[in-house]
Amino acid sequence: MRVNLTVNGERREADDVWEGESLLYVLRERLGLPGSKNACEQGECGSCTVYLDGVPACACLVAAGQVEGREVRTVEGLADGDRLDVIQESFVETGAVQCGFCTPGLLVAAHDLIARNPEPSDPEIREALAGNLCRCTGYEKIMDAVRLAAARRRDEEALR
Repeated sequence: MRVNLTVNGERREADDVWEGESLLYVLRERLGLPGSKNACEQGECGSCTVYLDGVPACACLVAAGQVEGREVRTVEGLADGDRLDVIQESFVETGAVQCGFCTPGLLVAAHDLIARNPEPSDPEIREALAGNLCRCTGYEKIMDAVRLAAARRRDEEALR
């Protein structure tokens, strides 16, 4: 089957798709967007988190047949052209990226949190990131990155 969807603001189509293959497979293998990672394939680790119609979702759990005509925003779509999003910049600056496998899902989850709550408390950050597993860090640098991004986002808003 052919799947038509909007990915990162661009109309895309994928051919020869089996309706039961995952959105994650379509993104990585058919559309050439390797940012979202394939780890557990059970929706437990969060590495494949993308926005689906504006709501974070584990792409490994979404069947390709369910995305016809829908909008997907991946970790690649957080940046504005060559300019990284504030959450991406903050992860780099604080050293929150280690092996990088969990990073795409953490970025999408943190981006969503800050969009909904510009002043998240530490417990709110922990809750928002709870669906994302990281095996390399103690999460402190990730927490630092989210705090920094939230502060910068507030500063940007104040200047507008």
